[in-house]
Amino acid sequence: MRSLASLIPVILVAITLSAQVQPPTPLQAAPSDNAVNAAVFADLDRLQSAASQTNTDLGRIHIDKWKTDNGTKQQSQANASSLQRNLTSALPGLISNVRSAPQDLSAGFKLYRNLSALYDVLASFTEATGAFGPKNDFDALAQQLDAIDSVRRDFGDRLEGLATQTQTEMNQLRTQVRTLQQAAAIPAAPPKKVVVDNADTGKKPVHKKKPAPSSTAQPDAGSSTNAPAATTKSQ
Repeated sequence: MRSLASLIPVILVAITLSAQVQPPTPLQAAPSDNAVNAAVFADLDRLQSAASQTNTDLGRIHIDKWKTDNGTKQQSQANASSLQRNLTSALPGLISNVRSAPQDLSAGFKLYRNLSALYDVLASFTEATGAFGPKNDFDALAQQLDAIDSVRRDFGDRLEGLATQTQTEMNQLRTQVRTLQQAAAIPAAPPKKVVVDNADTGKKPVHKKKPAPSSTAQPDAGSSTNAPAATTKSQ
């Protein structure tokens, strides 16, 4: 049985670990998350409004009356059609996904990537409109282009901050997991063995000899040693 003295180091180690090592707690929303979500929703509202107005403005533009060659008109018409498909088909679903999960990095990144592509094509089309079309068409598109670019920049900055926060939380979780694994791997102090010394002391045990039987014959009880000698008669 292990003595109390041998158990004391093990008890002290257990108390120290329980005081220093805490199990990882579920990630909780930071106090500023509500404000961040409110900013996301405000940007989404601005984006939806700009997208709707841009689609309307594109439908009013008469590219066939632009003062340019047919090749430029055809390319501009293809760009306008691509923009309208994006604004009415792809963009609404991406906005809805982010609105459902404002802190979702995947949903936010997909929307940001789509906004970047949309902005590039719309900027090129707006420039062509200013060069070959009426000024009022250019002014209308330029206003919505600025709104979309503003939302795009806000989303880029927000995604960068969210990625940094997520990476920090993941590093903290990894540290907690490694600490718990190391704590679980600490072996308990081995029990002390009590060894009983049964070795020879060098002295041989003394064996008493049994007395040997006497070899001298005992006289017979019926015989007499004092018997008189036989006498002879004289003639």
